[in-house]
Amino acid sequence: MTNEPHTPSETDSTANLLHWLAFLRAPGLSAAKRRAMFDTLGSIEAVINITGPQAMALRVPAESVTALKRPAQRMLELDLTWLNSGPRFLIGIGNPRYPALLARAPDAPVAIFVEGSIERLALPTIAIVGSRGATNQGSDFAAALASAFSAAGLTVVSGLALGIDTSAHLGALDGPGSTAAVLATGLDRMYPKQNLALAERIVAEGGTLISEMPLGTAPLPALFPQRNRIISGLSLGVVVVEASVQSGSLVTARFAGEQGREVFAVPGSIHNPMARGCHQLIRQGAKLVESAADVLSELAPMIQGDLAGLKTLLSQKTRISQSRPEGKTTPRTKSAAPKSSEAHPQIDEETQNFLDQMGYDPVNIDRLVDLTGLPIAQLSGLLLGLELDGLVDKISGARYQRRV
Repeated sequence: MTNEPHTPSETDSTANLLHWLAFLRAPGLSAAKRRAMFDTLGSIEAVINITGPQAMALRVPAESVTALKRPAQRMLELDLTWLNSGPRFLIGIGNPRYPALLARAPDAPVAIFVEGSIERLALPTIAIVGSRGATNQGSDFAAALASAFSAAGLTVVSGLALGIDTSAHLGALDGPGSTAAVLATGLDRMYPKQNLALAERIVAEGGTLISEMPLGTAPLPALFPQRNRIISGLSLGVVVVEASVQSGSLVTARFAGEQGREVFAVPGSIHNPMARGCHQLIRQGAKLVESAADVLSELAPMIQGDLAGLKTLLSQKTRISQSRPEGKTTPRTKSAAPKSSEAHPQIDEETQNFLDQMGYDPVNIDRLVDLTGLPIAQLSGLLLGLELDGLVDKISGARYQRRV
């Protein structure tokens, strides 16, 4: 899919864009307030020309009304320059190109900034989210799921965060389809910076970047939960791969439930703290996922159009291993796995990295050789030391398991 140059239509003429930009940059308005104003007044022109009585009835601050009437022209000019310098769009909720599924969400943003393929948003979508501190097994499984969804013709949506999000985007790009990343910042402020190259690759390979925030918006903590409702709103369903019980991914799952989307969760080891959020979701009714087919069979009735790729994938009934396929590695941002909060306070960085690579599932020494690249003799000595320190147990079948 190619990115067509941005040709303004009747619905996004320069005058129309200026109205929208002034609305989105007006201070003192929350996302919910902007949506309420637009829904009540009925058009962007009516919003810009809001009257005193209307502002009072809607409880619009005076500073907001002033900014609507007399916006900062310099900022609007910079916004227009950005919009006109690539495949970039500002789409209001009344625009026919606004994603139809997102528009049906009661908390959908009044407008979104888009960079990349706008056509990508018209395809069936599935979200994959999870922990920033993902294990190797979780990251590999997320990438494998995303690749399978990409092959089935779905756009994979995630949040461009480190960990599971990164693996989901990469897996989708490695498949024949592509991916959409929803940011909590302005589209000119990539966060995290480690994923700037990934964002550029997404746009270059037919994917899409999305944000409801104006250009220049910094990565403020409160904006990330707000961003999550867009991830779920764009998607037929949300798959959670590894999440602690305090994870933002559970916020995305909650939004999905409220928006009437399907919620899926990948189970993990009972010893892995990153699996507890998924187990909680499963107890609450989320559908358990062991393979891409588990998700695709649920979504098949909802997907319109050509299902040939989907039917082929389902007929194979291929189970995706939660461990890394032999001889293949999934690209991963090295800093994607921050140190666990449960890490032993006196463990040196090298040992902690080894434990992170080991994960929480039982593993034999041959698998550890594949994961770490260390020779067996060195691994044996390292594992013995970790056993003596109470950090690793040797269990049946000549396997080792990390202690929580």
